[in-house]
Amino acid sequence: MTAANPVRIGQINGAGDVDAMFLKVFAGEVLAAFEETNVALQHTQVRTITSGKSASFPAHGKVTAKYHTPGQEILGGTMQGAETIITIDDLLISDGFIPLIDEAKQHYDYRSMFSTEMGRALANTMDRHIFQVGVLAARSTNVVTGEPGGSVILTGEPGLPATPNFNTNGEHLAEALFIAAQKFDEKDVPENERVVFVRPAQYYALAKATKVINKDWDGRGSYADGTVFSVAGFNVVKTNHLPNTDLSAVTDVRAGTGNRYRGNFANTSALCLHKSAVSTVKLLDLGMESQWDIRRQGTLLVAKYAVGHGFTRPQAAIEIRNSAT
Repeated sequence: MTAANPVRIGQINGAGDVDAMFLKVFAGEVLAAFEETNVALQHTQVRTITSGKSASFPAHGKVTAKYHTPGQEILGGTMQGAETIITIDDLLISDGFIPLIDEAKQHYDYRSMFSTEMGRALANTMDRHIFQVGVLAARSTNVVTGEPGGSVILTGEPGLPATPNFNTNGEHLAEALFIAAQKFDEKDVPENERVVFVRPAQYYALAKATKVINKDWDGRGSYADGTVFSVAGFNVVKTNHLPNTDLSAVTDVRAGTGNRYRGNFANTSALCLHKSAVSTVKLLDLGMESQWDIRRQGTLLVAKYAVGHGFTRPQAAIEIRNSAT
C-alpha cells in the first residue's frame, strides 16, 4: 500500500520543524489579546533595558528668570534635581498545559482560546499595577525639593455639592474632574495627554449626565449609545481594573512582588493621569513559548514578561476618592 503524502501545516515552505509555525500563531494570538485588553501602558513613559534590575528616571524642578544689571557677571541659575529608581518585578507568567488526548477529542480551536486568555491575563495584571502606582503617586510628595506632589480630591472638596457621590452621580464626578483640571493647570501639567480612568459604573453615570454630553455645552458623547469621550479636557477611559479594594496587605499577584503596588484603594472612584506621572521599565518584553512534552503527552504554553512600574512625576496624578478623608 502506498503511503499518503501528508501536508504538515506547521512547516515553513514544507520543510524543517513540523511545529515551526504553531508558535508564531500562538505568539500572535497572545500579543493581539494583550494589545486589545491593555489600556494603561500607552499612558505611561516606557523604557526598555537589556540588562540589570532597575532603571533611573531623572526628575527636575524649574529654573527662574531675572533681570540683568549691566556689567554684572552672569553665573548661571540653579535647578533642583533628583531621580526615581524603578525596579524590575519578578517574571510574571501565564501558563497552560494542553493534553494530547484532549486536543484530539476537541471539536473547536481550544489552543487559540487558551492563548487569547493568557494574553488577557497578563494585560489585566499590568493594567492593575499601573493604576495602583498612579493612585499612590497622587498620594505622594515630590522627590524634587520645591516641586508639588500629587493631589486627592475628596467629597469635602470646596466647590462640590454638599454631599457628593462620585460613584453614582455623573454630574458630581464631572465637577470633580473640572477641579482636577484646575489643579493640573496650577501645577503646569501639560494639557495634552490627560486621561481619566473610571470603572463602568462611573463611566455610564457620566454618560447619563446631561451637562457632560449636551451639545450646547460642547459636550462629547452620546446618551443613546452610552458613550462619553472627554470631560474637562480629560479623555475618559473605561476599565474594570481600577483598584477598588484594600490591597495594603495582600500577597497575590495584584500586590506585585514588592510593596510598591500595595495600598488601600477601597474608596478610589477615578484616576486622572498625565503620561509623565507613571513610568514603566521593560527587561523582558512580552514573550511566548510552546513546547511538546513527550513525558506528559501534551503541550506546555507559557506567556511571560518582566517589567516594573513606578511614579516619576506625582504632580501629574490625581485620585478622586469617594470619601471625606
